[in-house]
Amino acid sequence: MRPIQTLVRRFAPQKTWLKCGLIVAIVMLASAVYSQNLALPRVQIGLESTKNPKDVAVTLQVLAMLTILSVAPAFLIMMTGFTRIIIVLSFLRSAIGAQSIPPNQILIGLSLFLTFFVMTPVFDQINNNAIQPYMANKITFQQATTNAEIPLRSFMLRQTYDRDLGLFLRLRNQPRPKTPDDLSLLTVVPAFVTSELKTAFIIGFYIYVPFLVIDLVIASVLMSMGMMMLPPVMISLPAKILVFILSNGWYVLIGAIAQGFR
Repeated sequence: MRPIQTLVRRFAPQKTWLKCGLIVAIVMLASAVYSQNLALPRVQIGLESTKNPKDVAVTLQVLAMLTILSVAPAFLIMMTGFTRIIIVLSFLRSAIGAQSIPPNQILIGLSLFLTFFVMTPVFDQINNNAIQPYMANKITFQQATTNAEIPLRSFMLRQTYDRDLGLFLRLRNQPRPKTPDDLSLLTVVPAFVTSELKTAFIIGFYIYVPFLVIDLVIASVLMSMGMMMLPPVMISLPAKILVFILSNGWYVLIGAIAQGFR
Protein backbone atom coordinates (compact mmCIF):
# COMPACT_ATOMS: atom_id res chain seq x y z
CA MET A 1 0.00 0.00 0.00
CA ARG A 2 2.88 2.39 0.63
CA PRO A 3 3.96 2.57 -3.06
CA ILE A 4 0.41 3.47 -4.07
CA GLN A 5 0.21 6.26 -1.46
CA THR A 6 3.56 7.55 -2.64
CA LEU A 7 2.33 7.73 -6.24
CA VAL A 8 -0.84 9.54 -5.16
CA ARG A 9 1.18 12.11 -3.26
CA ARG A 10 3.44 12.63 -6.27
CA PHE A 11 0.59 13.09 -8.74
CA ALA A 12 -1.58 15.27 -6.42
CA PRO A 13 0.36 18.52 -7.14
CA GLN A 14 0.27 17.72 -10.84
CA LYS A 15 -3.53 17.43 -10.71
CA THR A 16 -3.68 20.86 -9.01
CA TRP A 17 -1.58 22.42 -11.74
CA LEU A 18 -3.74 20.76 -14.39
CA LYS A 19 -6.88 22.23 -12.83
CA CYS A 20 -5.37 25.72 -12.71
CA GLY A 21 -4.28 25.44 -16.33
CA LEU A 22 -7.75 24.39 -17.44
CA ILE A 23 -9.34 27.32 -15.58
CA VAL A 24 -6.95 29.84 -17.16
CA ALA A 25 -7.57 28.38 -20.63
CA ILE A 26 -11.35 28.60 -20.18
CA VAL A 27 -11.12 32.23 -19.02
CA MET A 28 -8.92 33.20 -21.97
CA LEU A 29 -11.24 31.44 -24.43
CA ALA A 30 -14.30 33.18 -22.98
CA SER A 31 -12.59 36.61 -23.11
CA ALA A 32 -11.60 36.01 -26.75
CA VAL A 33 -15.16 35.11 -27.74
CA TYR A 34 -16.56 38.09 -25.82
CA SER A 35 -14.09 40.51 -27.37
CA GLN A 36 -15.25 39.55 -30.85
CA ASN A 37 -18.80 40.61 -30.07
CA LEU A 38 -17.87 43.79 -28.16
CA ALA A 39 -16.99 46.90 -30.18
CA LEU A 40 -14.35 49.00 -28.44
CA PRO A 41 -14.50 52.80 -28.90
CA ARG A 42 -11.70 54.72 -30.60
CA VAL A 43 -10.81 58.29 -29.63
CA GLN A 44 -9.50 60.64 -32.30
CA ILE A 45 -8.20 64.19 -32.01
CA GLY A 46 -7.64 66.16 -35.18
CA LEU A 47 -8.43 69.15 -37.35
CA GLU A 48 -11.13 69.06 -39.97
CA SER A 49 -12.28 71.64 -42.48
CA THR A 50 -15.63 73.30 -41.93
CA LYS A 51 -17.82 75.71 -43.86
CA ASN A 52 -19.64 77.06 -40.81
CA PRO A 53 -17.77 79.88 -39.01
CA LYS A 54 -19.77 79.23 -35.84
CA ASP A 55 -17.96 75.92 -35.38
CA VAL A 56 -14.64 77.73 -35.27
CA ALA A 57 -16.00 80.33 -32.85
CA VAL A 58 -17.31 77.66 -30.49
CA THR A 59 -13.97 75.84 -30.57
CA LEU A 60 -12.07 79.02 -29.78
CA GLN A 61 -14.44 79.75 -26.92
CA VAL A 62 -13.87 76.29 -25.48
CA LEU A 63 -10.11 76.80 -25.67
CA ALA A 64 -10.48 80.19 -24.00
CA MET A 65 -12.54 78.68 -21.18
CA LEU A 66 -9.95 75.94 -20.64
CA THR A 67 -7.23 78.60 -20.50
CA ILE A 68 -9.23 80.58 -17.94
CA LEU A 69 -9.75 77.48 -15.81
CA SER A 70 -6.01 76.77 -15.84
CA VAL A 71 -5.25 80.19 -14.35
CA ALA A 72 -8.31 80.27 -12.10
CA PRO A 73 -6.27 79.61 -8.91
CA ALA A 74 -4.17 82.71 -9.62
CA PHE A 75 -7.35 84.77 -10.13
CA LEU A 76 -8.77 83.42 -6.89
CA ILE A 77 -5.65 84.40 -4.97
CA MET A 78 -4.96 87.77 -6.58
CA MET A 79 -8.43 89.18 -7.23
CA THR A 80 -10.32 88.13 -4.09
CA GLY A 81 -9.91 88.40 -0.34
CA PHE A 82 -8.04 85.10 -0.08
CA THR A 83 -4.65 86.81 0.32
CA ARG A 84 -5.68 88.81 3.38
CA ILE A 85 -7.50 85.91 5.03
CA ILE A 86 -4.75 83.31 4.71
CA ILE A 87 -2.05 85.74 5.92
CA VAL A 88 -4.10 86.77 8.97
CA LEU A 89 -4.75 83.15 9.92
CA SER A 90 -1.05 82.36 9.49
CA PHE A 91 -0.17 85.28 11.77
CA LEU A 92 -2.60 83.94 14.36
CA ARG A 93 -1.00 80.50 14.35
CA SER A 94 2.48 82.00 14.67
CA ALA A 95 1.40 84.34 17.47
CA ILE A 96 -0.07 81.50 19.52
CA GLY A 97 3.13 79.50 19.02
CA ALA A 98 1.55 76.33 17.62
CA GLN A 99 3.61 75.79 14.48
CA SER A 100 1.48 73.01 12.98
CA ILE A 101 -1.91 73.47 14.67
CA PRO A 102 -4.24 74.13 12.90
CA PRO A 103 -2.71 72.27 9.92
CA ASN A 104 -2.16 73.99 6.60
CA GLN A 105 -5.06 72.10 5.02
CA ILE A 106 -7.45 73.47 7.65
CA LEU A 107 -6.21 77.04 7.22
CA ILE A 108 -6.43 76.89 3.43
CA GLY A 109 -9.90 75.30 3.51
CA LEU A 110 -11.20 77.87 6.01
CA SER A 111 -9.69 80.68 3.94
CA LEU A 112 -11.37 79.38 0.77
CA PHE A 113 -14.80 79.15 2.38
CA LEU A 114 -14.43 82.61 3.94
CA THR A 115 -13.38 83.92 0.53
CA PHE A 116 -16.50 82.48 -1.09
CA PHE A 117 -18.62 83.94 1.72
CA VAL A 118 -17.11 87.40 1.34
CA MET A 119 -17.19 87.35 -2.46
CA THR A 120 -20.75 86.03 -2.78
CA PRO A 121 -22.31 89.45 -3.64
CA VAL A 122 -19.66 90.00 -6.32
CA PHE A 123 -20.10 86.50 -7.74
CA ASP A 124 -23.87 86.98 -7.83
CA GLN A 125 -23.51 90.16 -9.86
CA ILE A 126 -21.11 88.46 -12.27
CA ASN A 127 -23.50 85.54 -12.66
CA ASN A 128 -26.57 87.73 -13.22
CA ASN A 129 -24.96 90.30 -15.50
CA ALA A 130 -22.39 88.27 -17.42
CA ILE A 131 -22.64 84.50 -17.23
CA GLN A 132 -26.39 83.95 -17.46
CA PRO A 133 -26.96 86.43 -20.35
CA TYR A 134 -24.02 84.93 -22.22
CA MET A 135 -25.28 81.38 -21.75
CA ALA A 136 -28.68 82.53 -23.06
CA ASN A 137 -26.97 84.04 -26.15
CA LYS A 138 -28.20 87.53 -25.25
CA ILE A 139 -24.75 89.14 -25.19
CA THR A 140 -21.40 88.42 -26.80
CA PHE A 141 -18.31 87.09 -25.07
CA GLN A 142 -16.68 90.55 -25.06
CA GLN A 143 -19.76 92.10 -23.45
CA ALA A 144 -19.84 89.33 -20.85
CA THR A 145 -16.19 89.99 -20.00
CA THR A 146 -16.86 93.72 -19.66
CA ASN A 147 -19.89 93.12 -17.44
CA ALA A 148 -17.88 90.75 -15.23
CA GLU A 149 -15.08 93.28 -14.76
CA ILE A 150 -17.37 95.98 -13.34
CA PRO A 151 -18.32 94.39 -9.96
CA LEU A 152 -14.88 92.83 -9.57
CA ARG A 153 -13.14 96.16 -10.18
CA SER A 154 -15.52 97.89 -7.77
CA PHE A 155 -14.72 95.36 -5.04
CA MET A 156 -10.97 95.69 -5.49
CA LEU A 157 -11.07 99.49 -5.54
CA ARG A 158 -12.97 99.55 -2.22
CA GLN A 159 -10.12 97.62 -0.59
CA THR A 160 -7.27 99.49 -2.32
CA TYR A 161 -5.39 102.42 -0.82
CA ASP A 162 -5.19 105.52 -2.98
CA ARG A 163 -1.43 105.69 -2.48
CA ASP A 164 -0.92 102.17 -3.85
CA LEU A 165 -3.18 102.87 -6.81
CA GLY A 166 -1.34 106.10 -7.56
CA LEU A 167 1.98 104.23 -7.45
CA PHE A 168 1.04 101.86 -10.24
CA LEU A 169 -0.51 104.68 -12.26
CA ARG A 170 2.80 106.52 -12.11
CA LEU A 171 4.74 103.37 -13.00
CA ARG A 172 2.61 102.95 -16.14
CA ASN A 173 2.80 106.70 -16.95
CA GLN A 174 -0.97 106.98 -16.96
CA PRO A 175 -2.90 110.13 -16.07
CA ARG A 176 -5.33 110.18 -13.19
CA PRO A 177 -8.57 108.57 -14.44
CA LYS A 178 -11.82 110.51 -14.37
CA THR A 179 -13.98 107.50 -13.43
CA PRO A 180 -13.19 104.06 -11.95
CA ASP A 181 -14.27 102.46 -15.23
CA ASP A 182 -11.25 104.06 -16.91
CA LEU A 183 -8.89 102.00 -14.78
CA SER A 184 -7.41 98.88 -16.31
CA LEU A 185 -7.25 95.62 -14.41
CA LEU A 186 -3.51 95.58 -15.09
CA THR A 187 -3.31 98.58 -12.77
CA VAL A 188 -6.00 97.67 -10.26
CA VAL A 189 -4.91 94.09 -9.52
CA PRO A 190 -1.29 94.79 -8.37
CA ALA A 191 -2.48 97.80 -6.37
CA PHE A 192 -5.18 95.65 -4.75
CA VAL A 193 -2.70 92.89 -3.85
CA THR A 194 -0.27 95.42 -2.36
CA SER A 195 -3.04 96.94 -0.27
CA GLU A 196 -4.19 93.50 0.88
CA LEU A 197 -0.67 92.66 2.04
CA LYS A 198 -0.48 95.92 3.96
CA THR A 199 -3.87 95.39 5.60
CA ALA A 200 -3.02 91.78 6.50
CA PHE A 201 0.24 92.82 8.17
CA ILE A 202 -1.55 95.55 10.15
CA ILE A 203 -4.08 93.01 11.43
CA GLY A 204 -1.24 90.59 12.18
CA PHE A 205 0.47 93.23 14.33
CA TYR A 206 -2.67 93.73 16.42
CA ILE A 207 -2.96 89.94 16.79
CA TYR A 208 0.64 89.62 17.99
CA VAL A 209 0.45 92.30 20.70
CA PRO A 210 -1.67 90.49 23.36
CA PHE A 211 0.18 87.20 22.88
CA LEU A 212 3.51 89.01 23.14
CA VAL A 213 2.38 90.53 26.45
CA ILE A 214 1.53 87.05 27.74
CA ASP A 215 5.01 85.81 26.75
CA LEU A 216 6.67 88.74 28.55
CA VAL A 217 4.62 88.26 31.73
CA ILE A 218 5.31 84.53 31.93
CA ALA A 219 9.02 85.01 31.21
CA SER A 220 9.24 87.65 33.96
CA VAL A 221 7.43 85.41 36.46
CA LEU A 222 9.72 82.47 35.72
CA MET A 223 12.79 84.70 36.05
CA SER A 224 11.61 86.06 39.41
CA MET A 225 10.98 82.53 40.69
CA GLY A 226 14.45 81.43 39.60
CA MET A 227 13.14 78.80 37.23
CA MET A 228 15.80 79.40 34.59
CA MET A 229 15.78 75.89 33.16
CA LEU A 230 12.04 75.75 32.49
CA PRO A 231 11.24 76.82 28.90
CA PRO A 232 8.72 79.68 28.91
CA VAL A 233 6.94 78.13 25.91
CA MET A 234 5.69 75.24 28.06
CA ILE A 235 3.77 77.72 30.23
CA SER A 236 2.92 80.44 27.71
CA LEU A 237 1.36 78.14 25.09
CA PRO A 238 -1.43 76.79 27.35
CA ALA A 239 -1.95 80.30 28.74
CA LYS A 240 -2.33 81.82 25.27
CA ILE A 241 -4.72 79.07 24.19
CA LEU A 242 -6.80 79.64 27.35
CA VAL A 243 -6.93 83.41 26.78
CA PHE A 244 -7.88 82.88 23.15
CA ILE A 245 -10.70 80.52 24.12
CA LEU A 246 -12.03 82.74 26.93
CA SER A 247 -12.09 85.76 24.61
CA ASN A 248 -13.98 83.75 21.96
CA GLY A 249 -11.11 84.43 19.58
CA TRP A 250 -12.34 82.58 16.50
CA TYR A 251 -15.69 84.36 16.62
CA VAL A 252 -14.07 87.78 17.01
CA LEU A 253 -11.36 87.23 14.40
CA ILE A 254 -13.54 85.74 11.67
CA GLY A 255 -16.24 88.35 12.30
CA ALA A 256 -13.65 91.13 12.02
CA ILE A 257 -12.26 89.69 8.78
CA ALA A 258 -15.71 89.41 7.20
CA GLN A 259 -16.73 92.90 8.34
CA GLY A 260 -13.46 94.35 7.07
CA PHE A 261 -14.45 93.61 3.48
CA ARG A 262 -17.85 95.28 3.87
